[in-house]
Amino acid sequence: MNRFYFSFLSLAIICVLAAGIPQDAIEKKQLTYTSKFENVDVDQILKSDRLLKNYHNCLMNRGPCTPDASELKRILPDALVSECSKCSEKQRAGAEKVIKYIIDNKPDMWKELEAKYDPKGIYMQKYKSLAEEKGYKVN
Repeated sequence: MNRFYFSFLSLAIICVLAAGIPQDAIEKKQLTYTSKFENVDVDQILKSDRLLKNYHNCLMNRGPCTPDASELKRILPDALVSECSKCSEKQRAGAEKVIKYIIDNKPDMWKELEAKYDPKGIYMQKYKSLAEEKGYKVN
């Protein structure tokens, strides 16, 4: 078998295999963040000043990051820009819970995160009405 024929046959097999994958599965894979860390117990983190401080220090580049904190730090800028469009429902609910908790209970921590990730107030302005609808204190 010559190389051209073998290459063509390989390409044809790949195309047939790819055609068998539902398009929405391909799009979902490309359009969502990893679900690898979805089982992180957000309530446990929020109840522990030590754990919450560790996440905060990671996000602020002041300390080491656990794998899940590293992933959060990596996707946070994109999630802000895209309105969390790549978040699963579980990720979105967890994010809202954490944000509400930090705004309500850790205002200094919130101000630092806001200064780092939204220094011009673009996202706060963008999400202000949504935040008010969900019961967040908005300045």
